Amino acid sequence: MGRTPAYKTVYFAIKRGIQEGVYKKGTLLPSEPELEKQFSVSRTTIRKAISLLTAEGYLDVKQGRGTIVLDTSTTQWLNSITSITETLVRRGYEVTTQGVCIDLVYASETVAAALEVPVGTQVYQIQRVQCADGMPIAIINNYLRTNNLPDLQSKAESFTSLYHMLETEYNVILLNATENITAISADFTEAQILRVPIGTPLLLVKRISCTEHGPIEYAFIKIVASKYEYSVHLEGRGPAGIS
Repeated sequence: MGRTPAYKTVYFAIKRGIQEGVYKKGTLLPSEPELEKQFSVSRTTIRKAISLLTAEGYLDVKQGRGTIVLDTSTTQWLNSITSITETLVRRGYEVTTQGVCIDLVYASETVAAALEVPVGTQVYQIQRVQCADGMPIAIINNYLRTNNLPDLQSKAESFTSLYHMLETEYNVILLNATENITAISADFTEAQILRVPIGTPLLLVKRISCTEHGPIEYAFIKIVASKYEYSVHLEGRGPAGIS
């Protein structure tokens, strides 16, 4: 892997500082000149890192006031890319992973379309069951492009949060994602895995996550609906479309 760009180094350092409480929620982030001096980088580099963190919901830039460190929600906000694991941890659950399997598979038409690769291209498939306080809560299938993810199979026993692992081990920054959510009922196999009655309501989540180079992940997730919550932030009014 090549040298990590300066803006990624700054991005990860500030994000880690927010998560670990170095930068307190509701306070102002140090000014751009202070951050330039701290990280020995240009103003452009600082602004690119702050822009990414703002898009993810960690910061809010106020003209004339500064950059505010935001509080993180206990629900999954749909205007930022947050993993199921991260959301559950914020809600106070002890999160563990059960039965992780990472394989190289050939992309089906659906996976290939999502990842924008030819059908039959080798991609990583990660299969796991995520548990909250020891109880299964989600069946997760992730498909990832193999580009710049060497030796991913060796990480099977060493991560709980996929996104955190991609950030820390491979310097991956997710810029945006498209997510579709529908309601389904647990079939026999799903009910057995999740330890719920057949017919229990589940959320079916399909997500395509992208870096600056395009799609990197296609996720296919089934979550026990009663144990999880999404929160949608809406702002302003778009065209009504009604006369």
